[in-house]
Amino acid sequence: MRKNDETVAQRADDIYSRTVFTRSDLVRSGMTGRLIAESVGRGELVHVRRDRYAVSSTHQDIVDAVRIGGRVSCLSLLALLGVFVFRCRELHVLVTPGSSRLRAVKGRKTVLHWKVLTDVRDALHAAPLIDAVAHSVLCQAPREALATLDCVVHHGLLTLDELAAMFAALPIRFRPLLALVDPSAESGPETFMRLLLRAMGVAYETQVYLEGVGYVDFVVDGWLIIECDSKEFHEGWEKQVQDRERDIAAARLGYVTVRPLAKDILGDQAYVRQALEQIIAVLGPRFGDARRSRLSIRRS
Repeated sequence: MRKNDETVAQRADDIYSRTVFTRSDLVRSGMTGRLIAESVGRGELVHVRRDRYAVSSTHQDIVDAVRIGGRVSCLSLLALLGVFVFRCRELHVLVTPGSSRLRAVKGRKTVLHWKVLTDVRDALHAAPLIDAVAHSVLCQAPREALATLDCVVHHGLLTLDELAAMFAALPIRFRPLLALVDPSAESGPETFMRLLLRAMGVAYETQVYLEGVGYVDFVVDGWLIIECDSKEFHEGWEKQVQDRERDIAAARLGYVTVRPLAKDILGDQAYVRQALEQIIAVLGPRFGDARRSRLSIRRS
């Protein structure tokens, strides 16, 4: 399986696999000091800092976090796992309270996290997932954090109960986010769209299955389908053909489909909201009434 085909859970297994070792770890595995030096010389191991060695294939963010004196965490770790984060420009590193001799990494801006929710230290290179998710709540705006939380639960990395325990350890002002988590959201743009529809006050359903169409992201007022397209999942002509076939199948059932771009959903929400409000105002009386009439006939 190619890396790009990995699920988020599989990426998590890869990221948390043992790739950073102490000298004692290497000696216990049967390596001598000479073999360690030779492995470093051949580029098979990287001597990251005192008593820390990394396999050469280790991601640079992880190497830099260990070089600083901590473990990759927060947005940096979640991005490596394939979890949605709105923006990650700095390297986020969990530093154990009491740590000393921290180093700077040349040419990289870093954010140090000192708050630890768990005592688990299974890996020398990556923070426990629950700590990374907690840090992501602290580092993002509420809407962005909610998109991350939706993604984490959707992919089965944490349960709602585990999130509840996490929020209990965070400042109380963050707790309203927990009630808004929706595991049905398959992408960050879907979370942003859901919050937009809530703000508009329209009736909507998420992940609706339509015969001959499949699952659609949103159905608004019973007639308007909204699909949240992004380059990651809608690139290539073959995918475009599938989307157009689905739109025709939905139209045959009496639905109108719109596909706002992810960049607009995540960026220009005022534009997206205005467009949706105009579509609903213009087409709603026609398609909404027709939709309700068909439903009444089917029920009679």
